[in-house]
Amino acid sequence: MTSVTDHEAQQVEAANATGRTPVVFIHGLWLLPSSWDRWATVFEEAGYAPLTPGWPDDPETVEEANAKPDVFAHKTVGQVADHVGEVIGGLTRTPAVIGHSFGGLLTQIVAGRGLSAASVAIDPAPFRGVLPLPVSALKSSSPVLGNPANRNRAVPLTYEQFRYGFANAVSEEEAKQLYADYAVPAAGAPLFQAATANLNPWTEAKVNSRNPERGPLLIISGEKDHTVPWAIANASFKKQKRNAGVTEIVEMPNRGHALTIDSGWREVADTALSFVRRFAQ
Repeated sequence: MTSVTDHEAQQVEAANATGRTPVVFIHGLWLLPSSWDRWATVFEEAGYAPLTPGWPDDPETVEEANAKPDVFAHKTVGQVADHVGEVIGGLTRTPAVIGHSFGGLLTQIVAGRGLSAASVAIDPAPFRGVLPLPVSALKSSSPVLGNPANRNRAVPLTYEQFRYGFANAVSEEEAKQLYADYAVPAAGAPLFQAATANLNPWTEAKVNSRNPERGPLLIISGEKDHTVPWAIANASFKKQKRNAGVTEIVEMPNRGHALTIDSGWREVADTALSFVRRFAQ
């Protein structure tokens, strides 16, 4: 049975009809596909065909997500990666893939399967073999990892938790607006998968970084990111640069984990677009 929704199938059909190179955007935990809406517009105006698939069972709106949080529970890294792979499988042209946070991990998994023409992983969650565990990352994940029962739950963030983990590099006023506009509950399972990846040889949170079909990869790191600080992003880069393909990393000054949705989103989008233009026309 296909996991592709009618909306996603329509996006695939529309992208194929344009004849343009598709760009698939993958969101992370505590956000929805709509968090990419402004990015999709930028890439469409640049001549690409954007797609914003969800994780399985994603609600359409923040309001619906907060009203029915249980739909997020039980989603795993492997399940979402397979879902994204199925969406990409419907495209007639190999897409560029851009992801944020756990979407950045998923981007690297998809690229490792040879499904991407060029990839941008923004503040990506760690995969097996990425060893640093900075204190700020542990604190950011503690709302989930602090209770083992959360593995099977959907877990919302309080404003204070969102402020620390996502919106520490913006003003209080902007942080409150971002929380109201974007924050939704998230599956606990992926965080447990990432946390135990180096102890579990069979983990789904692993990346085939050596696949010669991986394609060019850019990792973008926010200088002030508490959730995925430089130590994690750079360790991912060091694993990935063993690949024969182009592998680059850039740090965005004074940016936190909300860098794809906050008031400075356009600079990050333009950085990603510049990379994609180099390798996926």
